[in-house]
Amino acid sequence: MSALAGESMQPIVPRFVDLTAPRIAELPEDTVAVLPLGAVEQHGPHLPVSTDYVTATEAAEAAVAAVARDGSASVVLLPGLAYTKSDEHHWSPGTIWLSWDTLMRTLVDIGRSLQTSGITRLLFVNGHGGNSALGQVACREIRRRFGLRTFFAHLSVPVDQGGGGSVTSELGMGVHGGHNETSLMLHLRPELVHLELAERRVPERLGEFELIGFGKPVSFGWTSDDFGPDGYIGDPTGATAEHGKLLFELAVARLTEVIGEAARFTTR
Repeated sequence: MSALAGESMQPIVPRFVDLTAPRIAELPEDTVAVLPLGAVEQHGPHLPVSTDYVTATEAAEAAVAAVARDGSASVVLLPGLAYTKSDEHHWSPGTIWLSWDTLMRTLVDIGRSLQTSGITRLLFVNGHGGNSALGQVACREIRRRFGLRTFFAHLSVPVDQGGGGSVTSELGMGVHGGHNETSLMLHLRPELVHLELAERRVPERLGEFELIGFGKPVSFGWTSDDFGPDGYIGDPTGATAEHGKLLFELAVARLTEVIGEAARFTTR
């Protein structure tokens, strides 16, 4: 197969920044702009600080490509945000974080700018649990001030926010740098993973509390060094690229459906 033939088989990703201003103005009214939200933050000694950025941007791009390929909705991919709200990891080298008000203003300003471009639907694809609460507020602020229909999706709902998927050895506490995240990175960027440095880091003491904890009725404020000097929470030791591939494909399939729903979503 020639290089040209191989290139022709690559999925076409409609990137907002590759379009001209007049072409953007001609986009259909129900076009969904997809904005990945990542993070640059410590993930222990075994994962790169780019973990959340890589997973969010790769999944968003694959989902946008799938939608563009099947023509089920009009969609454009915005450049992902690498620097977000990572202050729970403020103590560690490698973490670059924005204050809550800086990130809020950034997200709202993006919404304002998209309105000027005629975009009426904005989907955040979030790869970092620390963005969740602020992202929800930003969605409402953008909706109220600029009229955009806004949506906030996770690759998968974080364990500490009631999501499932944590392996048994993590006791429901694989919230950061654990089995699933490590598996995803073994699939997406295996050359950046140092599995030989991974150990089990599960805060079993939390199991003594019935109401307060990760995924329990009462949440609690924490920074990642509350659980030990390594800064990760979970059990990455059994992570595999095969499991990461499964997780990635499930996330992309779900996001593909989300984009389709976002394009036609209405409340009445």
